[in-house]
Amino acid sequence: VITTGTFLRGVLMLGKDRYSGGRHLRDSEKVEPPSVGLAQTLARFGFPLARLKTGTPARLNGDTINWDACTIQPSENPANPFSHIRQFLGEQPPNVQKNTLIDCYMSRTNEETHKLVMDYAHTLPEYDGMDGKGNGPRYCPSIYKKVERFPERTGHNSFLEPEGLNTNIVYPNGMSGPYPPEIQQMIFRTMPGLENVEIMSPGYDVEYDFVNPQSLTHTLETKTISGLFLAGQICGTTGYEEAAAQGIIAGANAGRAAAASSLGDSTTPFVLGRDEGYIGVLIDDLVTRGTQEPYRMFTSRAEYRISLRADNADLRLTRKGVEYGVVRDEERIASVEAREMMIEDRVADLKKFKLFVTEWAERDGSGLMGGDAMNRKGREGHKKTAEEVLGMPHVTLEAVERVIADVHTEERERALAAAEAVSSELPVAMQASPPSIYDTVEATIKYKSYVSRQNKDMESWRKAQGVRIPPDLVYDHATLPTLSKEELEKLSNIRPATFAEASQISGMTPQSLVYIYHFVTKRIKDKSGKKAAASATE
Repeated sequence: VITTGTFLRGVLMLGKDRYSGGRHLRDSEKVEPPSVGLAQTLARFGFPLARLKTGTPARLNGDTINWDACTIQPSENPANPFSHIRQFLGEQPPNVQKNTLIDCYMSRTNEETHKLVMDYAHTLPEYDGMDGKGNGPRYCPSIYKKVERFPERTGHNSFLEPEGLNTNIVYPNGMSGPYPPEIQQMIFRTMPGLENVEIMSPGYDVEYDFVNPQSLTHTLETKTISGLFLAGQICGTTGYEEAAAQGIIAGANAGRAAAASSLGDSTTPFVLGRDEGYIGVLIDDLVTRGTQEPYRMFTSRAEYRISLRADNADLRLTRKGVEYGVVRDEERIASVEAREMMIEDRVADLKKFKLFVTEWAERDGSGLMGGDAMNRKGREGHKKTAEEVLGMPHVTLEAVERVIADVHTEERERALAAAEAVSSELPVAMQASPPSIYDTVEATIKYKSYVSRQNKDMESWRKAQGVRIPPDLVYDHATLPTLSKEELEKLSNIRPATFAEASQISGMTPQSLVYIYHFVTKRIKDKSGKKAAASATE
């Protein structure tokens, strides 16, 4: 598995200085050397290579920052753990348990900052890609790109993030820009709280090779060389989460393939579909559409994003991990099974419980469960389940469970008072859903109708692939207000003839394609209607 990051024929840039390297060593001026021979080998085997760039901001000395002049951004406490096992066990992350949380702070650029950014633009590097401009991440732009693209803005936020519990190094998020070191210091010192800041290491850019990911399969194995897998920035993505996601899939498939080969067997590919997880969306986008700029994952890229939620990630993916041998932790498997059973039981309870609509409104008291609208004539005999009530806007699971618990308690007290039954035969008042299942139960019910509509939209879209797009369609915000600047720019340049062609454009989201489809079909119907009306009057 090749994971070269920014090292593949990497060139570092600081001002007008260019020097070979993959990155600077932490706490050192030394540079880690690039991987040149590997790039040449990949080229020799016919892999299509191109250049991308990224940047990292300067690291600041936290001891020279006036924190009181910045806006505090406290850590979440209590926190919502990423780990579903911790959630299920009701545990907090270690830093919360040990009370070692630290705060981030926010500063902000201003017009003085922006003047320096533009005045010293001539000191920025010249890149190999895009006629010297460099092909960097659209959604993580340098401070120069922000000021250039949004001249009407008087300021941009920068989050000052301490790099650890036992260091004074601070990462100024959003402030990358490879100006000469003395210019970087001037720029930072225009910002609140940073008037006397000292730079510990200057920010720099790196330009590097990547392989067109269309040369890979959905397992991230190369089509050219069997048994060779690529993952991370070598595939044209940005780093961090996107790189980690690919590492999981490439590593799992490489391991499975190696194990099977040693036994003389074949193996079933471990592939996630677009409907199973964002990893599936990421990899499908890369290997089918390719990318011309560092790819970043957004929820808007997924046509099934209502179903792909953080609260149900374990339910969607753990069983598949078990099936393919990449999840073996018994505690994890047991917690998923228990959580799944608890969610199913609670949803079933909400489906069974019914009250007259007037009683829901009366017991709620907030007006969110219908209020006066429920008391209109003719509605007295109408009942709604707890599931239906929870599906109403702004109604919470907590409120619905409270009503159910009150009803159960009253029924139990009446039956005991009338000596109609022994206490063991009576229903116990509903307990509130624990935090480990609360969000999933609420989301499952609230998004039920939206998931159904989402699936219908996608079915309509699949049938529409061959529909032609009018060649005179104007791609601007006045015509297509829901599309992003990136989408409008690419559609204007490429001008796809059909929706099948449009769907292959990197950066086009499924929702935008559906929106254009509805717009085009409505326009066709309107034109047909006008023609019919004109014929009728002749």
